[in-house]
Amino acid sequence: MFIVTGANGFIGSAMVRELNARGYKDILCVDVVKLEERSEPLKKSQFSDFMLTPDFLDWANDNLDSHSVQGVFHMGAISSTTESDWQKLETNNITLSQQLFNFCKNWGCPFIYASSGAVYGGGEHGFNDATNMARLQPLNLYGRSKLIFDQWMMSQEDKPLRCIGLRFFNVYGPNEYHKNDMASVVYKAFLQIKSTGQLKLFKSHKPEYADGEQLRDFVYIKDITRWMWEIYELQNIENGIYNLGYGKARTWKALAENTFKSMKCDTNIEWVDIPISIRNQYQYFTEADMVNTFAAGLSKPNFNLEDGVKDYIQNYLLTDDPFL
Repeated sequence: MFIVTGANGFIGSAMVRELNARGYKDILCVDVVKLEERSEPLKKSQFSDFMLTPDFLDWANDNLDSHSVQGVFHMGAISSTTESDWQKLETNNITLSQQLFNFCKNWGCPFIYASSGAVYGGGEHGFNDATNMARLQPLNLYGRSKLIFDQWMMSQEDKPLRCIGLRFFNVYGPNEYHKNDMASVVYKAFLQIKSTGQLKLFKSHKPEYADGEQLRDFVYIKDITRWMWEIYELQNIENGIYNLGYGKARTWKALAENTFKSMKCDTNIEWVDIPISIRNQYQYFTEADMVNTFAAGLSKPNFNLEDGVKDYIQNYLLTDDPFL
């Protein structure tokens, strides 16, 4: 049996579909959101059971062992970069992860968990997963919570069979629709263009960047879940933390133009000021250093920005059923 936490969310539900595509149906889905409250992400998936996170923690200790669990994909977290309740972040992003880490250690199974590119902060020290974590300065509490668990995990001498943290960059794709403000710019752009025929993008407030030339590492969900499976299969991968991005930053303008193109609309961008409240935290450049990730044995991405945006929009967002 596989366990997927955050299974009723974006990356978690996509991972359940990835496992299904590879022939696995004995999957325990765990999430804080009931299926009755959010049914769509898992509606096409096959899985053996669904449990709420608190119930799972109480049950797992007494009912699971090394013979029953093949691996854990821990995608459950408070993922809002604007969350201000530190206790909530600590409980969900640190303590829960520590509990699952210890479960996997006892079960003797791989523990593959979601870290975040947010740990790199403004990128003052680059975006290399080998950078000394003591130097990193996240820009928000969410990033701080992820960094603290990364540090804790790496400090443990006794780890699960394979213990891998994944620093996701700007992931976009089907099944993200419930994320609201935290949804990808591709999805937000699609909705805005569909509604108004126009897209509002932030101006640049730095002279070295023209409007729309701010850069992000956009990575498609189908590459992410394939890589997660590859990591599970890599028997000799070294325990540690690995970046998961495309590996090449692209501009907001390129993303916008590809969104308009995939929707068969003329490009129509309105440049707006970045709100003062977030201007000092706004990032002008992110790019995953993927050297260690590829050296570990992972394949190259299948979807560049053009292909990913086209697949997302034309095969999902413009259809009657946009879910994986």
